[in-house]
Amino acid sequence: MSPVAIIGGGPAGAAAAITLARGGAVPLLLERDATTREKVCGEFLGTDAAEALATLGIDLPALGAVPVRRAIFAAGRREGRFDLPFPAWSLPRLVLDEALLAAAVAAGADLRRGVAVTTTAEEGGAWTLRLADGQLERAGTVVLATGKHDLRGFPRRAAHRSIGLKLPLAGVPIGDAIAVLACAGGYAGLQPRAGGGANLCLALPEGTPGLAAAARDPAALLALVAAGSAAGRDLLRGAEPFWARPLAVAAVPYGYRAPGDSGVFRIGDQAAVIPSLCGDGIAMALGSGLHAARAILAGQGAAWHQGAWDRHVRPGMRVAGLVDAAMGRVPGAVATLAGWLPGVARWAARQTRLGGAGA
Repeated sequence: MSPVAIIGGGPAGAAAAITLARGGAVPLLLERDATTREKVCGEFLGTDAAEALATLGIDLPALGAVPVRRAIFAAGRREGRFDLPFPAWSLPRLVLDEALLAAAVAAGADLRRGVAVTTTAEEGGAWTLRLADGQLERAGTVVLATGKHDLRGFPRRAAHRSIGLKLPLAGVPIGDAIAVLACAGGYAGLQPRAGGGANLCLALPEGTPGLAAAARDPAALLALVAAGSAAGRDLLRGAEPFWARPLAVAAVPYGYRAPGDSGVFRIGDQAAVIPSLCGDGIAMALGSGLHAARAILAGQGAAWHQGAWDRHVRPGMRVAGLVDAAMGRVPGAVATLAGWLPGVARWAARQTRLGGAGA
């Protein structure tokens, strides 16, 4: 029986595995994909993500990360620009995830790829994990790090769910900025992509007009975003998609925070899902993975971890929710405010760096 089984080998699961292995445990890290794959993720790494990665032995410049220094908010003909109040980076998840998994193995974790967990059950103080091939694994503790995908029996309940899309592009003059561009149903994010080009990502409510076509056709996606702002139209005028169609994920519960005690250690998007405009999802995954691992090593239970993590992220999640709602309802006002009062925009950016509690 393994002392700890971690379900999911993304940034959250890998961070937990590295920390546990360094602490003397031999965690079982189960990753359903046999090889690292693209994720619907903007790939933004703020200062809290960089600090957590340094703790885990990951050198961002050595991996080819590109710096992000400025932010643009745009809606209609309104536009606001400001310098970010912290160092930030962009790095493909393909590169980051592979580096973290390699670090987990080097630390002593038992990594098994191409292994999907279908159900878990707790009995007598131990957990039984049923795998897709019918085999069983037993563990004393379970860490749930399945990202945007729920495990049967552990649903994430949220009032609103969105469809997320990602499309890498060539020919986008984004420079070292990240752009939040208003569009029908909400907003999209555009940021430089390491190796050249840019990532276009958005998360819009299910049923948004034009979203179904945008999920199938890059031209429809570009048209949807370009129609929302003059800045978006200018940035996307010469864009050329790298892929034949966008990558999509459904039922993303932005704004979700996990309940107090579900018996397992929830981390990453299973613990809390911050609105996408904040760009702190990877940092929160890393921070919550570190937090859970340290709690396990200290003999703290899942309920303690969940409560402490929730208290840490709650204030910033409220700020993020307010900005997200404003961008959805009065995007022109947000863009104007970002330009006229950049200090307020920088304050909001700092308040939504939530990955530091475990770092």
